[in-house]
Amino acid sequence: MAGSRLKDVAERAGVSIKTVSNVVRGEIKVADRTRERVLRAIAELDYQPNASARHLRTGRSGIIALAVPELVSPYFAELAAQVIAAAKKRGCTVLIEDTGGDPAEELRIACGLSDPLIDGVLLSPLRLDEQVLGARKQRVPLVLLGEQSYEIPADHVLIDNAAAAREVTEHLLALGRRRLAVIGQPSGLAHATTVQRMHGFLAALHAAGVPHDPRLAPDTREFTRSAGAAAMRTLLALEDPPDAVFCFNDLLAAGALRSAYDQGVRVPQDLAVAGFDDVEESRYGTPSLTTIAPDKRGIAELAVDALMRRIEAGVAGTTPPHARHLVGYELVVRESTRAEG
Repeated sequence: MAGSRLKDVAERAGVSIKTVSNVVRGEIKVADRTRERVLRAIAELDYQPNASARHLRTGRSGIIALAVPELVSPYFAELAAQVIAAAKKRGCTVLIEDTGGDPAEELRIACGLSDPLIDGVLLSPLRLDEQVLGARKQRVPLVLLGEQSYEIPADHVLIDNAAAAREVTEHLLALGRRRLAVIGQPSGLAHATTVQRMHGFLAALHAAGVPHDPRLAPDTREFTRSAGAAAMRTLLALEDPPDAVFCFNDLLAAGALRSAYDQGVRVPQDLAVAGFDDVEESRYGTPSLTTIAPDKRGIAELAVDALMRRIEAGVAGTTPPHARHLVGYELVVRESTRAEG
């Protein structure tokens, strides 16, 4: 039945138009049996919600965008799932964008140019210049995620990376380890994530009176398993190799663990290994990985709430003050730093 309307679905399901609207938007809990009737009627009539019409009627389409540097990263994939769940509770659909860390693509999405019906954007920028972002002409509601610090009018949701890195480093020091290495520090210009995690690492060493050997921070350009494996091989080839290593994400740690295994290095007896992000695979590897677990659900909930407030304010013609939202994290100690017994 081409061109079916909300009214047609309501008549077929034997419910009110409002009930159909509630089911379509997912904003209000509808009884399961009623919801099933409505969904069956939608399928039978091939009803397609008209986002353009909704946008004209309410000033909102119910579509938001989430833009991340790489969706193949387990961290961003898990975060995206949490954002989708948080948005669904608020009756919104999420359009996922993979920027590849390209600043031009990040700017295009931040300006709302990826889809004219997008109500607002959640953006995790990697290389986007602050002045360029601040000068964007299209003022689509924007909430920033991640560690990049921008002094622009936008809400920002993040964790304290430096504090988290310091905590995991202090944990390694408390084990009695003194040759601490890091994997994830590139030579030359680094992005905010590596700068902040390195700052926390060095602060913990300084407070403990442990000197930092620059050779224990091999050049690492990517946050991948292969890069972690290569860096670990470099470290193990040193005349005085490390007895602990802090990897700036769990993928790097996975690669490091593989290289240690290949060379007969026992973890954690000979080498303690810690990561960052607490992606699912870190809980099930052998050994399981000690890591920093950001509150991904909290990040998603806060980010979606902040974006919804900004979207609603825009429809109402108001401009609420922008805010910086700090989300919690937890150091999860597992087998890679915890000897049996």
